[in-house]
Amino acid sequence: MFKKRNENIEKAKGSIPYWVIAEKLGVHENTIQNWMKKEMDEERQRKVMLAIEQIKKQIGKER
Repeated sequence: MFKKRNENIEKAKGSIPYWVIAEKLGVHENTIQNWMKKEMDEERQRKVMLAIEQIKKQIGKER
C-alpha cells in the first residue's frame, strides 16, 4: 500500500523520541515528523543520523 520512508532513520532512532532528535537539530518536533513523511535527501539524512548517533553516545555516558 504505502512505501515505508526513511526506514534507516526509523531503525536507528529506536525508542528515541522525535522531540529529542528535534532538540538536538534545533528544529521543532513537527518539523522532524514532516521530514519523515517523505524520503529525505542525503544531506538531511546525514544530519539526522549524526544527531541520533550523538544522542545514543550521550545516553550511554549517562548510564
